[in-house]
Amino acid sequence: MKSPVLLLTAIAGSCMGQSACDTRSERPKPDRNVLFIVVDDLNTTLGCYGHPVVKTPNIDRLAHMGIRFNHAYSNYAVSGPSRSSFLTGLKPETINILDNNTPLQSVLGDRITLPYLFRQNDFYTMSLGKVFHRDGEYNDSRAWDEIHSFAPTDKGRTGESRNMTDGVLKWCEWMAAEGTDEDQPDGQIAEKAVEFIKSEKDKPFFLAVGFHKPHDPFVAPKEYFSMYPPEICDPPLIPDGWHPPYKHTLPGETAVFNKFTERDKREFLRSYYACVSFLDAQVGKLLKALEETNQLDNTLIVFFGDHGYHLGEHNWWNKVTVFEKGTNAPFIIASQSVCEKGAVSDAMFEYIDIFPTLAELMKLNNTPQYLEGRSFAGTVYDPSKPFRSEVRAIVNRGKMIGRMVKTRNWRYVEWDNGMKGNELYDQVSDPGEYENLAGNDEYADIISGLRALLYVEE
Repeated sequence: MKSPVLLLTAIAGSCMGQSACDTRSERPKPDRNVLFIVVDDLNTTLGCYGHPVVKTPNIDRLAHMGIRFNHAYSNYAVSGPSRSSFLTGLKPETINILDNNTPLQSVLGDRITLPYLFRQNDFYTMSLGKVFHRDGEYNDSRAWDEIHSFAPTDKGRTGESRNMTDGVLKWCEWMAAEGTDEDQPDGQIAEKAVEFIKSEKDKPFFLAVGFHKPHDPFVAPKEYFSMYPPEICDPPLIPDGWHPPYKHTLPGETAVFNKFTERDKREFLRSYYACVSFLDAQVGKLLKALEETNQLDNTLIVFFGDHGYHLGEHNWWNKVTVFEKGTNAPFIIASQSVCEKGAVSDAMFEYIDIFPTLAELMKLNNTPQYLEGRSFAGTVYDPSKPFRSEVRAIVNRGKMIGRMVKTRNWRYVEWDNGMKGNELYDQVSDPGEYENLAGNDEYADIISGLRALLYVEE
């Protein structure tokens, strides 16, 4: 066990295996367009993040074109709060959306969302699929020149399927669907995006593409399921005797997952992997369209998952946690501003930082001064630069809030301001976060320092 003398080491933010960018007297010319790809429930189960099984050649190619960030953190591991937060540049508690059922319009007021700022800067803005959490009052209608939603065809609704909980959890189901990509909403989204990319335009564009998969239910054309025989889909190992420190550490479906059989676990992984490869194929279509229209070199491409997702870690098969698997998500950015193609950055940032970063990279006018995020554009210009020394996230458990702060070495969690317990994990010796050290007096000073970071006002 590491000595607690190494208390709160700030992030070094090195770009592993990469040399620093050349010193520049002027920043690179901003890109003309933006392709903003946000994916529902996507974790780092990708080839470019080192996954040994999942095949994602197109996303891997995108990573080689830009920067892959290892330490990007959602401020809330649920779609509604996460998207409302990063699209306004405000913390979930500030925008006051802590669940999936609070409409954005009920709290937005006169605040400016990221796509609306692009529209105000004379970009043609288009929303395809799930960008904000939902349409209607959950969306910002002022932000878009066009909004399009999609649904599966009748053929796309058929195929071999199974519910892995015998119907207890309606969402926990997979289907190897009949038909082609275009029989599914994500295939239709890609088709519409390609049509738009190839069309004549007299303005720069902000094209927001919200892919649904790998969100449950795990539906993809059957060809993607054939890529992953169950025997290669190995569930993670859980330490013997491990159990959550508190009942509220995980949400309320643990009893169902505790009954998962080996078959259930492998089928869950297989279906998630299939959906990720289905997603990857759609990303490939967008890259090809940009390339064929000579727009690949003048389009800022942002690709990320809206939050993390557990695939059996902590015996949990969902989101809504403040563990690493819940809060960390893939984030890739490619543009003219990236001077080291294929770079890997260990700089940490929060999703509230996305808004000011894109505003700076694209040199937008009238960026709101009230944003709580900070621009990490300097790290885009030079991936070796560090950024935040700690990141924060929260989660709502109904009658209490869980708050998390993570540094390079530690993750600390408090439930109900510590009244309902706390958790401390050594990120170096225990990256899986299975040994809660908070009850050990040896770590009292570490907890005190982290608690100060948890409640700091930036």
